[in-house]
Amino acid sequence: MKEREWIPGINHIEFWVNSMEESLKFYETLFALIGWKEIGKGMFSSGHIEVYLKEADVPRTDSAGPRHICFQAVSRDVVDRVGSYLQEAGAEMIRGPVEVPRYSKGYYTVDFRDPDGYVLEVAHTPHMKF
Repeated sequence: MKEREWIPGINHIEFWVNSMEESLKFYETLFALIGWKEIGKGMFSSGHIEVYLKEADVPRTDSAGPRHICFQAVSRDVVDRVGSYLQEAGAEMIRGPVEVPRYSKGYYTVDFRDPDGYVLEVAHTPHMKF
């Protein structure tokens, strides 16, 4: 078997959620729309990065942590489908889908909150260099 090629980056992100059931309903559809695979209950992978959901009975507070997490979409159509899903699901929309050329040419995004209030973004960024 060929050894995996390692690339620098984020290995995983863990979200503490109030309700695993409510979060799974939200994230299973969201991650399917952006092309991520479910690899276990509450565990999702892009093939390079993993996101874990963990139900935790802890007090919620604002913190000086990350403002939001952005997931890469492979096309504008994916962003539009995510936007439609979010509206149908009654998610709190922040903006979009909308083009934001001041970020980069063709930058197309939707920003929203998950069931626990985390700010997330799904963006198609065809002209950004990584």
